[in-house]
Amino acid sequence: MWMIPGQNQSWVSEFILLGFSSDPTTNSILFTVFLLIYLSSVMGNGLIIMLICMDTQLHTPMYFFLCILAMLDVCYVTTTMPQMLVHLLAKSQTISFAGCWLQMYVFGSLAATESTLFVIMAYDRYVAICYPLHYTVILNWGLCIQLTAGSFVCSFLSALLHTFFTMSLPYCGPNKVNHYFCEGPSVRSLACTDTHIIEMVDLIVSVFMCLTPVSLIVVSYIHTGMAILKIKSTQTRCKAFSTCVSHLTVVTFFYGPATYIYMRPNSSYSPKRDKQISLFYNTFTALLNPVVYSLRNKDIKRAFLKVIGHGRVELRTRILEKLPWSIHFLGKGQCLCFM
Repeated sequence: MWMIPGQNQSWVSEFILLGFSSDPTTNSILFTVFLLIYLSSVMGNGLIIMLICMDTQLHTPMYFFLCILAMLDVCYVTTTMPQMLVHLLAKSQTISFAGCWLQMYVFGSLAATESTLFVIMAYDRYVAICYPLHYTVILNWGLCIQLTAGSFVCSFLSALLHTFFTMSLPYCGPNKVNHYFCEGPSVRSLACTDTHIIEMVDLIVSVFMCLTPVSLIVVSYIHTGMAILKIKSTQTRCKAFSTCVSHLTVVTFFYGPATYIYMRPNSSYSPKRDKQISLFYNTFTALLNPVVYSLRNKDIKRAFLKVIGHGRVELRTRILEKLPWSIHFLGKGQCLCFM
């Protein structure tokens, strides 16, 4: 801690993240579990990004937004989980004041961006189902890029407001954060001053970034559901419902816990419960996205099988190219097959 000149107080220069447990055995088990979750999240979302970029048939607005969502999820979990994994095994669990500030800002920015992106994806489904003949005209590439860029700008600015007010509070006493990363409410509870005004500001920001997107998504899916019910083809109706259910599943896991964490007063703060709930929208959502959008999506599975098949053909060609020509062909009409 730093001593404040002329005052009998100290200023916090670093925080201690208590994590989940102080027992080494429990931490070792948690390390293995969270490492597998982190690697699965990164690999799953990375695979979706690769497939969408490689397959030209997936170069549509729907998969463009899905690719952005996958990239956000990779950055999202990387903001918190690597440090959490290190702290599970290391003796020191400290994070500098600047590091805490940066983690809180990046995490909040990415979370807010994902929040607005879910609204855009709901609008994409609304246009695709309600106005299928005008889909490419309404959601042209120019509008897609503008919507994505706008969500990034608005989210990073709103997160800056939240982080600035939280980290500008005086922290002159305890510095132990009962969490596994620097989440706003957890850090704010350590401030040695009245945080009522800051809570009100955070509530306004949370309403704008949580309730407003949820309301827009609900309205969008009400109109989408009504349009789906009017479809005569049972197969087409089921396919449309399947796409909407996938999106709504991910939205529920994301908005439910996030709304609870950021839209309740500081007085009801419960460290143990909040840590567990934050895992849903921080960790499990990033793991759930590739599962929902790949196992339930025929286009993604087709692209995956296409890439696997192309890889086998390419590997067979490379092996044969390295062998002498006389080995390739034993005689007219006779071919030595290796795969």
